[in-house]
Amino acid sequence: MQTVWKGSISFGLLNVPVRMSVATARENVRFRTLHKECHTPLMQKKFCPHCNKEVEYEDTVRGYEYEDNKFVIISDEDLETIPVATTKTIEIVDFIKLEEVDPVYYDKTYYLRPGDGGEKPYLILRNAMRETGRVAVAKVTIRQKEHLALVRIIGNALAVETMFFPHEVRNVEELGIDKLEGKIQIRNEESEMAVKLVENLTTEFNPQKYTDDYREELLKMIRQKIDGEEIKEVAAPEPRPQVLDLMEKLRASVEATKKEDKAAKKAPTPRKKRKTV
Repeated sequence: MQTVWKGSISFGLLNVPVRMSVATARENVRFRTLHKECHTPLMQKKFCPHCNKEVEYEDTVRGYEYEDNKFVIISDEDLETIPVATTKTIEIVDFIKLEEVDPVYYDKTYYLRPGDGGEKPYLILRNAMRETGRVAVAKVTIRQKEHLALVRIIGNALAVETMFFPHEVRNVEELGIDKLEGKIQIRNEESEMAVKLVENLTTEFNPQKYTDDYREELLKMIRQKIDGEEIKEVAAPEPRPQVLDLMEKLRASVEATKKEDKAAKKAPTPRKKRKTV
């Protein structure tokens, strides 16, 4: 895996040299923008409206707009002089239980592997976290931004989960959900039926079970176009019968999930599809 950051984990008086790699990658189907007339890929050019000319990358600088159309220029050298310890260190602040963190704070996951000479302290830290069942709250600077982060164990490796700071998470109170409590009356039977529906659909999490159906169908359509096949219009799914009463909808859903649960237990486990492009 490609190293995107190199530094160390600061753990009390212990320093653990580590290398950071991106843990996830979006598998999006990418499109190019073409000229409609000749299907030639269009070029993305930087243009200065003041000088009325194209600008090469090497002639650009980084600027911060502090007022309308007023900028202060920030160079790479300026960024390197910022006196923040987390530019080269994952600074552990606290140890907590993972379940105490709401997923709304999570941003991106990175894997950590030992750097040169860091094998032993890496394993000591990992084993201590595993034995205590704790994760570490930390701070780290990646690409000119300091992140709140979580150091945790994935498999047998340490990983960093960058997080949003509290001021970056919008207040859920703005949705006004609490005001609905006094306006909406929910019958006990409706609550009980909803709980049964949740229980019927409850299972162990298996990430292999979930597939990107849209991406698969999109690639299938692209392959058909490459092969010169006619693209057939897919018929719209049959509309479900309308059930006007909420209680009847809940009851019908509970009965349907009971049948699906029995069928799923009898059905053989599907083989994993091979990826094709």
